[in-house]
Amino acid sequence: MNTVPHRAKHLYQPSLKNAHGLKQKLFKLYLQYALSEAKKQQLIDGLWQGDRLMDDVVAWMFATNPKVAKQQFEQALNNGIETLADAPPALINLFHHLENPDWLDSQLLQQGIDAMQRMGSNANLVLRDLALMGGYSMAGFNQALVLTGALSKGAAQRTLETGQWWFDCTQDMTRFSQGFKSTVHVRLIHAFVRRHLSTHKDWDSQTWGLPICQVDMAATYLGFCVVFLWGLRGLGIILSSQESKAVMHFWRYTCWLMGVDEQWLVNSEKEGIKLLIETLLTQANPDWTTLELARALAEEPLHRGEKSFKDWRQKWAYSKHLSITRYFLGKRGMQDLGLPTNILPWYPPLVFGVNVSKSVLYHLLPMYQHHHIQQGRAEQVSNLQELGMRLG
Repeated sequence: MNTVPHRAKHLYQPSLKNAHGLKQKLFKLYLQYALSEAKKQQLIDGLWQGDRLMDDVVAWMFATNPKVAKQQFEQALNNGIETLADAPPALINLFHHLENPDWLDSQLLQQGIDAMQRMGSNANLVLRDLALMGGYSMAGFNQALVLTGALSKGAAQRTLETGQWWFDCTQDMTRFSQGFKSTVHVRLIHAFVRRHLSTHKDWDSQTWGLPICQVDMAATYLGFCVVFLWGLRGLGIILSSQESKAVMHFWRYTCWLMGVDEQWLVNSEKEGIKLLIETLLTQANPDWTTLELARALAEEPLHRGEKSFKDWRQKWAYSKHLSITRYFLGKRGMQDLGLPTNILPWYPPLVFGVNVSKSVLYHLLPMYQHHHIQQGRAEQVSNLQELGMRLG
């Protein structure tokens, strides 16, 4: 039986007094039902579990010639495992696993893509200012980021890389698509990081468990679907039950490709909310990593462009993003992140009515739907291009 890392103390002592921000709100829901001993043990075990299939591939790479092994991996990924003569068992096992699972619904997958594309720039805002920023309050997530140089890389670069991956995924997730291949690449990077940090002198396993463990991957996955859908509704977007189901199915498949075990995958928002609460019980309260990462992301708009002074566009973007975080996480959440608490949640009310109107038109006028999806995707393309240009 695995030991309980210090970060998971809330599993046995869920305290509203000591909880922070979003976690405090979720604890109120948690206290309405009892967590079984079996579920607690599953969560504890998940803090010590990595991604066996990809971890085996990385172990094989280091046991042979890493450069040649990486080339073999790329050939299998880009052309298929069947094109690789004398493929090692670790690689065969991985790519056979990556074949479509029996529960995958291709039609539902495409509906999820359409739903996320129609969200336009609202999707970018929710992912950045709620899911990503809010995630920084969970110190357990942050340790791997900091030890792998996330602070030195810069918030804009991290946002661009994540945004490009999200864009690729929400374009096409068929076997040889860029979205599929990008996801498997991220999975490989996670395995490299897990191997590196597991023996890093500054990694405290008794506090944090295994780097990039199953519980942390599951919680991140839920941020892309459960938190994402919640945030969109908060900005006035009306989602049908079918769209909710489709988005959940899309991320179930995408994060299965990413290495999340099926025991952590859910089919509905209701199941996802329950699992999100459970995984957040394993997270430590905010610490210095929270403050550093949140500050870097918050101040990213102030460093846009080549001008040495802050023009009105930089200040407007800075205030807009912080107002969205303030809207969703409240004053206490801003305090936990070390962000200004005098920021008013002014931006969401400005777009709420517009988003409601667009949503009503989308659901009532089928002939408008294709145009709405195209328009939303164009906004996402523009946002990604703008961020890329800012980084040169």
